[in-house]
Amino acid sequence: MTKKTAKERTPKPGARLTMQDIARLAQVSTPTVSRVLNGSPLVTEETRERVMAVAQAHGYAVNRNAAKLRHTRTNTVAVMLDFGSHRHGAIGDPFIFELLAGVSEALSIRNQDLLLSPPGLEDVRAYRDFYQARGADGFIVLGQGTRDAMLRELGRADVPLVVWGAVAPDAGYCAIGSDNFLGGELAGRHFVARKRKHWLFVGDIRHEELRLRYEGLCAVAKDHDDVTVDFLPIASMAFNATADTVAAYLAAGRLPDAVFAFSDTAAMAVTGAFKERGLTAPRDYALVGYNNIPPAAHFSPAITTINQKTDVAGALLVEKLMQQVDGGRARSTTLPTEIVVRDT
Repeated sequence: MTKKTAKERTPKPGARLTMQDIARLAQVSTPTVSRVLNGSPLVTEETRERVMAVAQAHGYAVNRNAAKLRHTRTNTVAVMLDFGSHRHGAIGDPFIFELLAGVSEALSIRNQDLLLSPPGLEDVRAYRDFYQARGADGFIVLGQGTRDAMLRELGRADVPLVVWGAVAPDAGYCAIGSDNFLGGELAGRHFVARKRKHWLFVGDIRHEELRLRYEGLCAVAKDHDDVTVDFLPIASMAFNATADTVAAYLAAGRLPDAVFAFSDTAAMAVTGAFKERGLTAPRDYALVGYNNIPPAAHFSPAITTINQKTDVAGALLVEKLMQQVDGGRARSTTLPTEIVVRDT
């Protein structure tokens, strides 16, 4: 008795066609069929056409309401912002909104709704309860902040989760982000090339991303006996809080000749504080920011910065989350990290 091929095992006339049937007939995996039917941009055009040709030839139609009930999905993703790291919960850094725009676009392509920072989600239990109550199919967290311990615990709670932030092999959750340690090294090499000796890091190293940047900076300094590194903690990531803290530091008589700021916005605040004391970059100090937001190139002076590939971040965050929602595993990804040298 000969076995029938995939194409020969065609469903009987009148039989209800399933995604498994389409996958067999199109000779692709069932998850690939799901991605095609949900409009994922991560499927080749050739594969998309083949799957759709099979579906249309057999009269397959997507019943979104039935699928929603069958898979107990809400077609909603909760996107969580790090309000706690900003004074009075006010986020003003353009970088966060660039990330948010990328995530929003990627979700819209997949016909997913975006739920922005639903209130009351402060601990693992609250996240898990919200997920189990079908408040959302999963969570995209934009910024670890000081919540790494909580996120690690949440990663063990079988809740779909992707985080923008520091990538660590032992984190237990999927993360997308730049190589923060390398970013710190790049800033240090920039200072060495400009023969700067007294470096200052501005940022809250309770944040995993910022801690790694600080450690990368210090790693370069250790190779130069005549270089010192000072650390200035910032209580809030707000622009005014950063400017006031740096101004107080300078008023105390400290005078670094190189500053590595936790963001480009913070670098702009640093510039203002130094300018009040008659100090300008690059004449009196070198300056490196982080994120490469568009205003950094047009600021005066134009800010040297560490660039992250935020143009692909939104699509990656959504794709990694959908992999988990579909029952798969998602691996963390470290994005290319480079320095963009400008006036400072």
